[in-house]
Amino acid sequence: MFSLRNLPGGGKARGGLSRGRRRWALAAVPVAVATGLALVPFGASHAATTAKSTPAAALPVLTLKMTGKVIAVGGSLESGAVRVVSTVTDKAEAANGAAPTLLRLDPGVTYGQFFKVFAKLASSPNSDPNNLYGFAQIVYSPQANLGTSSGIVDLAPGNYVAIDLGTNGTPPNTTFTIAKSAHPAALPKPGATISSIEFGFRSPAKLHDGELVKWANAGFVVHMIVGAEAPNLATAKKIAADLKAGKDNAAQALATGFYSWDNALSHGQAFESVISQKAGFWVLACFMDTQDGREHTTLGMEKVIQIVK
Repeated sequence: MFSLRNLPGGGKARGGLSRGRRRWALAAVPVAVATGLALVPFGASHAATTAKSTPAAALPVLTLKMTGKVIAVGGSLESGAVRVVSTVTDKAEAANGAAPTLLRLDPGVTYGQFFKVFAKLASSPNSDPNNLYGFAQIVYSPQANLGTSSGIVDLAPGNYVAIDLGTNGTPPNTTFTIAKSAHPAALPKPGATISSIEFGFRSPAKLHDGELVKWANAGFVVHMIVGAEAPNLATAKKIAADLKAGKDNAAQALATGFYSWDNALSHGQAFESVISQKAGFWVLACFMDTQDGREHTTLGMEKVIQIVK
Protein backbone atom coordinates (compact mmCIF):
# COMPACT_ATOMS: atom_id res chain seq x y z
CA MET A 1 0.00 0.00 0.00
CA PHE A 2 0.99 3.62 -0.18
CA SER A 3 0.00 6.71 1.71
CA LEU A 4 1.54 10.16 1.60
CA ARG A 5 1.19 10.07 5.39
CA ASN A 6 4.24 7.83 5.35
CA LEU A 7 6.46 10.45 3.77
CA PRO A 8 9.01 11.93 6.18
CA GLY A 9 8.30 15.56 7.00
CA GLY A 10 10.49 17.81 4.91
CA GLY A 11 11.80 14.86 2.91
CA LYS A 12 11.48 14.28 -0.79
CA ALA A 13 8.11 12.93 -1.81
CA ARG A 14 9.61 10.81 -4.54
CA GLY A 15 11.70 8.84 -2.05
CA GLY A 16 8.65 8.11 0.06
CA LEU A 17 6.65 7.13 -2.97
CA SER A 18 9.22 4.55 -3.94
CA ARG A 19 8.84 2.96 -0.51
CA GLY A 20 5.17 2.34 -1.20
CA ARG A 21 5.78 1.18 -4.75
CA ARG A 22 8.12 -1.54 -3.55
CA ARG A 23 5.07 -3.14 -1.98
CA TRP A 24 2.21 -2.28 -4.31
CA ALA A 25 3.39 -1.24 -7.78
CA LEU A 26 0.84 -1.60 -10.56
CA ALA A 27 0.72 -2.91 -14.11
CA ALA A 28 -1.32 -1.01 -16.69
CA VAL A 29 -3.01 -4.16 -18.01
CA PRO A 30 -4.69 -6.66 -15.69
CA VAL A 31 -2.35 -9.60 -15.15
CA ALA A 32 -5.39 -11.85 -15.25
CA VAL A 33 -6.01 -10.78 -18.83
CA ALA A 34 -2.38 -11.08 -19.84
CA THR A 35 -2.04 -14.59 -18.44
CA GLY A 36 -5.49 -15.90 -19.26
CA LEU A 37 -6.42 -16.20 -15.57
CA ALA A 38 -10.08 -15.47 -14.86
CA LEU A 39 -10.93 -12.41 -12.82
CA VAL A 40 -13.17 -13.37 -9.91
CA PRO A 41 -16.17 -11.02 -9.81
CA PHE A 42 -17.19 -9.45 -6.51
CA GLY A 43 -19.06 -11.95 -4.38
CA ALA A 44 -18.62 -14.77 -6.88
CA SER A 45 -18.31 -17.34 -4.09
CA HIS A 46 -20.88 -15.63 -1.90
CA ALA A 47 -24.58 -16.11 -2.58
CA ALA A 48 -26.37 -12.81 -3.06
CA THR A 49 -27.89 -11.46 0.14
CA THR A 50 -31.56 -10.54 -0.29
CA ALA A 51 -32.20 -9.52 3.31
CA LYS A 52 -32.60 -5.88 4.26
CA SER A 53 -29.46 -4.04 5.34
CA THR A 54 -28.29 -4.69 8.88
CA PRO A 55 -27.50 -1.73 11.17
CA ALA A 56 -23.77 -1.49 11.84
CA ALA A 57 -24.25 -1.85 15.59
CA ALA A 58 -26.03 -5.17 15.07
CA LEU A 59 -23.37 -6.73 12.83
CA PRO A 60 -21.16 -9.63 13.95
CA VAL A 61 -17.65 -8.46 14.87
CA LEU A 62 -14.37 -9.78 13.48
CA THR A 63 -11.31 -8.55 15.37
CA LEU A 64 -7.80 -7.78 14.12
CA LYS A 65 -5.12 -7.14 16.74
CA MET A 66 -1.79 -5.74 15.52
CA THR A 67 1.38 -5.27 17.53
CA GLY A 68 3.77 -4.43 14.70
CA LYS A 69 5.15 -7.98 14.88
CA VAL A 70 2.00 -10.09 14.71
CA ILE A 71 -1.58 -9.80 13.49
CA ALA A 72 -4.24 -11.94 15.19
CA VAL A 73 -7.79 -12.67 13.99
CA GLY A 74 -10.71 -13.36 16.30
CA GLY A 75 -14.44 -12.93 16.74
CA SER A 76 -17.04 -13.96 14.19
CA LEU A 77 -15.72 -16.21 11.42
CA GLU A 78 -18.93 -16.72 9.46
CA SER A 79 -19.89 -15.32 6.07
CA GLY A 80 -21.88 -12.17 5.57
CA ALA A 81 -21.39 -8.57 6.59
CA VAL A 82 -19.12 -8.08 9.59
CA ARG A 83 -17.75 -5.07 11.43
CA VAL A 84 -13.98 -5.40 11.42
CA VAL A 85 -12.53 -3.90 14.59
CA SER A 86 -8.78 -3.24 14.31
CA THR A 87 -6.62 -2.60 17.37
CA VAL A 88 -3.12 -1.14 16.95
CA THR A 89 -0.96 -1.10 20.09
CA ASP A 90 2.47 -0.16 18.73
CA LYS A 91 3.10 3.60 18.38
CA ALA A 92 5.88 3.12 15.84
CA GLU A 93 3.63 1.01 13.64
CA ALA A 94 0.80 3.55 13.93
CA ALA A 95 3.17 6.34 12.89
CA ASN A 96 4.31 4.21 9.96
CA GLY A 97 0.72 3.66 8.85
CA ALA A 98 -0.96 0.45 10.05
CA ALA A 99 -2.84 -1.23 7.21
CA PRO A 100 -4.91 -4.29 8.16
CA THR A 101 -5.51 -6.10 4.89
CA LEU A 102 -7.73 -9.11 4.20
CA LEU A 103 -7.25 -11.29 1.13
CA ARG A 104 -9.60 -14.08 0.07
CA LEU A 105 -7.96 -16.99 -1.72
CA ASP A 106 -9.55 -17.91 -5.03
CA PRO A 107 -11.34 -21.28 -5.12
CA GLY A 108 -8.88 -24.17 -5.34
CA VAL A 109 -5.82 -22.09 -4.39
CA THR A 110 -3.82 -23.44 -1.46
CA TYR A 111 -2.09 -21.36 1.19
CA GLY A 112 1.22 -22.72 -0.08
CA GLN A 113 0.51 -21.45 -3.59
CA PHE A 114 -0.56 -18.04 -2.27
CA PHE A 115 2.46 -17.51 -0.04
CA LYS A 116 4.80 -18.52 -2.84
CA VAL A 117 3.37 -15.70 -4.94
CA PHE A 118 3.21 -13.26 -2.05
CA ALA A 119 6.84 -13.93 -1.09
CA LYS A 120 7.88 -12.79 -4.56
CA LEU A 121 5.74 -9.66 -4.22
CA ALA A 122 7.10 -8.80 -0.78
CA SER A 123 10.71 -9.18 -1.87
CA SER A 124 10.51 -7.53 -5.28
CA PRO A 125 11.54 -3.87 -5.75
CA ASN A 126 8.78 -3.61 -8.37
CA SER A 127 6.04 -5.74 -6.84
CA ASP A 128 2.72 -5.76 -8.66
CA PRO A 129 -0.45 -6.60 -6.68
CA ASN A 130 -2.17 -7.56 -9.92
CA ASN A 131 0.01 -10.68 -9.86
CA LEU A 132 -2.35 -11.85 -7.12
CA TYR A 133 -5.17 -12.23 -9.66
CA GLY A 134 -5.86 -15.90 -10.10
CA PHE A 135 -4.66 -16.54 -6.54
CA ALA A 136 -6.40 -14.07 -4.22
CA GLN A 137 -8.55 -10.96 -4.02
CA ILE A 138 -7.76 -7.95 -1.81
CA VAL A 139 -11.14 -7.37 -0.15
CA TYR A 140 -10.35 -5.00 2.75
CA SER A 141 -7.47 -2.59 3.39
CA PRO A 142 -8.20 0.64 5.30
CA GLN A 143 -5.91 2.76 7.44
CA ALA A 144 -5.82 1.86 11.14
CA ASN A 145 -4.64 4.41 13.69
CA LEU A 146 -3.25 3.85 17.18
CA GLY A 147 -6.01 2.39 19.33
CA THR A 148 -9.22 1.05 17.86
CA SER A 149 -10.85 1.70 14.49
CA SER A 150 -13.38 -0.18 12.37
CA GLY A 151 -14.84 -0.80 8.95
CA ILE A 152 -17.50 -3.05 7.43
CA VAL A 153 -17.06 -5.72 4.77
CA ASP A 154 -19.09 -8.59 3.33
CA LEU A 155 -16.98 -11.75 3.62
CA ALA A 156 -17.69 -14.70 1.36
CA PRO A 157 -17.02 -18.24 2.62
CA GLY A 158 -13.46 -19.37 1.97
CA ASN A 159 -9.86 -19.27 3.05
CA TYR A 160 -8.33 -15.91 3.97
CA VAL A 161 -5.02 -14.29 4.83
CA ALA A 162 -4.78 -11.27 7.14
CA ILE A 163 -1.71 -9.10 6.55
CA ASP A 164 -0.50 -5.91 8.21
CA LEU A 165 1.02 -4.00 5.29
CA GLY A 166 1.94 -1.02 7.45
CA THR A 167 5.11 -2.54 8.88
CA ASN A 168 8.66 -2.50 7.60
CA GLY A 169 10.23 -5.73 6.35
CA THR A 170 8.17 -8.90 5.92
CA PRO A 171 4.59 -7.99 6.90
CA PRO A 172 3.01 -9.94 9.78
CA ASN A 173 0.34 -12.33 8.54
CA THR A 174 -1.97 -15.11 9.62
CA THR A 175 -4.52 -17.40 7.98
CA PHE A 176 -8.17 -18.04 8.83
CA THR A 177 -11.31 -19.55 7.31
CA ILE A 178 -14.75 -18.01 6.93
CA ALA A 179 -17.50 -20.62 7.22
CA LYS A 180 -20.80 -20.33 5.39
CA SER A 181 -23.50 -18.78 7.56
CA ALA A 182 -27.07 -20.00 7.42
CA HIS A 183 -28.24 -16.43 7.98
CA PRO A 184 -25.57 -14.00 6.74
CA ALA A 185 -25.97 -10.37 7.73
CA ALA A 186 -26.42 -7.83 4.94
CA LEU A 187 -24.27 -4.75 4.50
CA PRO A 188 -25.76 -1.52 5.85
CA LYS A 189 -26.90 0.86 3.13
CA PRO A 190 -24.19 3.50 2.61
CA GLY A 191 -24.94 7.19 2.42
CA ALA A 192 -22.48 7.60 -0.45
CA THR A 193 -20.20 5.54 -2.71
CA ILE A 194 -16.74 6.41 -4.00
CA SER A 195 -15.46 4.14 -6.76
CA SER A 196 -12.04 3.96 -8.41
CA ILE A 197 -11.95 3.32 -12.15
CA GLU A 198 -9.42 3.46 -14.98
CA PHE A 199 -8.41 6.22 -14.51
CA GLY A 200 -10.42 8.39 -12.16
CA PHE A 201 -13.00 8.44 -9.38
CA ARG A 202 -16.78 8.33 -9.34
CA SER A 203 -17.99 10.17 -6.25
CA PRO A 204 -20.32 12.85 -4.96
CA ALA A 205 -18.83 16.33 -4.56
CA LYS A 206 -19.51 16.27 -0.82
CA LEU A 207 -19.28 13.74 2.00
CA HIS A 208 -20.73 14.30 5.45
CA ASP A 209 -19.06 13.85 8.83
CA GLY A 210 -20.44 10.63 10.34
CA GLU A 211 -21.68 9.33 6.97
CA LEU A 212 -21.25 5.68 6.07
CA VAL A 213 -19.33 5.50 2.77
CA LYS A 214 -18.77 2.56 0.45
CA TRP A 215 -15.24 2.39 -1.03
CA ALA A 216 -15.24 0.33 -4.20
CA ASN A 217 -12.94 -0.66 -7.04
CA ALA A 218 -15.02 -0.56 -10.21
CA GLY A 219 -11.91 -0.87 -12.34
CA PHE A 220 -10.09 -3.90 -13.65
CA VAL A 221 -6.75 -3.34 -11.92
CA VAL A 222 -5.87 -2.73 -8.28
CA HIS A 223 -6.50 0.81 -7.07
CA MET A 224 -6.31 2.79 -3.83
CA ILE A 225 -8.21 5.82 -2.50
CA VAL A 226 -6.03 8.20 -0.49
CA GLY A 227 -7.16 11.61 0.73
CA ALA A 228 -4.87 14.67 0.88
CA GLU A 229 -6.27 17.41 3.13
CA ALA A 230 -6.14 21.03 1.96
CA PRO A 231 -6.70 24.27 3.93
CA ASN A 232 -9.07 25.67 1.28
CA LEU A 233 -10.57 25.00 -2.15
CA ALA A 234 -7.92 26.92 -4.07
CA THR A 235 -5.14 24.90 -2.44
CA ALA A 236 -7.02 21.65 -3.06
CA LYS A 237 -7.21 22.49 -6.75
CA LYS A 238 -3.49 23.28 -6.77
CA ILE A 239 -2.68 19.94 -5.07
CA ALA A 240 -4.76 18.12 -7.69
CA ALA A 241 -3.02 20.01 -10.49
CA ASP A 242 0.42 19.23 -9.04
CA LEU A 243 -0.43 15.54 -8.75
CA LYS A 244 -1.73 15.52 -12.31
CA ALA A 245 1.60 17.05 -13.41
CA GLY A 246 3.62 14.53 -11.41
CA LYS A 247 4.82 17.18 -8.94
CA ASP A 248 4.45 15.12 -5.78
CA ASN A 249 6.91 17.19 -3.73
CA ALA A 250 4.87 20.33 -4.39
CA ALA A 251 1.60 18.56 -3.59
CA GLN A 252 2.97 17.21 -0.33
CA ALA A 253 4.16 20.65 0.73
CA LEU A 254 0.67 22.11 0.24
CA ALA A 255 -1.29 19.35 1.99
CA THR A 256 -2.06 19.66 5.71
CA GLY A 257 -2.88 16.01 6.32
CA PHE A 258 -3.43 12.63 4.71
CA TYR A 259 -5.70 9.63 5.21
CA SER A 260 -5.87 6.26 3.42
CA TRP A 261 -9.52 5.30 3.19
CA ASP A 262 -8.56 2.40 0.92
CA ASN A 263 -4.95 1.20 0.71
CA ALA A 264 -5.65 -1.37 -2.04
CA LEU A 265 -8.63 -3.21 -3.49
CA SER A 266 -8.88 -5.82 -6.20
CA HIS A 267 -11.24 -5.66 -9.16
CA GLY A 268 -14.88 -5.56 -8.05
CA GLN A 269 -14.23 -5.48 -4.30
CA ALA A 270 -15.68 -3.00 -1.78
CA PHE A 271 -15.99 -2.22 1.92
CA GLU A 272 -17.55 0.52 4.05
CA SER A 273 -16.42 2.93 6.75
CA VAL A 274 -17.69 6.02 8.56
CA ILE A 275 -16.31 9.45 7.67
CA SER A 276 -14.58 10.87 10.74
CA GLN A 277 -11.97 13.06 9.07
CA LYS A 278 -11.72 16.82 9.47
CA ALA A 279 -14.31 18.87 7.60
CA GLY A 280 -12.89 20.78 4.66
CA PHE A 281 -11.48 20.12 1.20
CA TRP A 282 -9.72 16.88 0.32
CA VAL A 283 -8.08 15.54 -2.83
CA LEU A 284 -8.75 11.90 -3.69
CA ALA A 285 -5.72 10.20 -5.25
CA CYS A 286 -4.43 6.81 -6.36
CA PHE A 287 -0.64 6.46 -6.19
CA MET A 288 -0.38 3.07 -7.84
CA ASP A 289 2.02 2.84 -10.80
CA THR A 290 1.45 1.65 -14.32
CA GLN A 291 3.84 -0.90 -15.78
CA ASP A 292 5.87 1.88 -17.39
CA GLY A 293 6.20 3.78 -14.09
CA ARG A 294 3.47 6.43 -14.40
CA GLU A 295 1.46 7.23 -11.29
CA HIS A 296 -2.27 6.87 -11.67
CA THR A 297 -2.56 10.47 -10.44
CA THR A 298 -0.92 11.61 -13.69
CA LEU A 299 -3.56 9.68 -15.65
CA GLY A 300 -6.51 11.41 -13.99
CA MET A 301 -6.84 9.72 -10.60
CA GLU A 302 -7.08 12.91 -8.55
CA LYS A 303 -10.32 14.64 -7.59
CA VAL A 304 -11.30 17.42 -5.19
CA ILE A 305 -14.16 16.71 -2.77
CA GLN A 306 -15.45 18.39 0.37
CA ILE A 307 -16.26 16.92 3.77
CA VAL A 308 -19.00 18.89 5.55
CA LYS A 309 -20.50 18.62 9.02
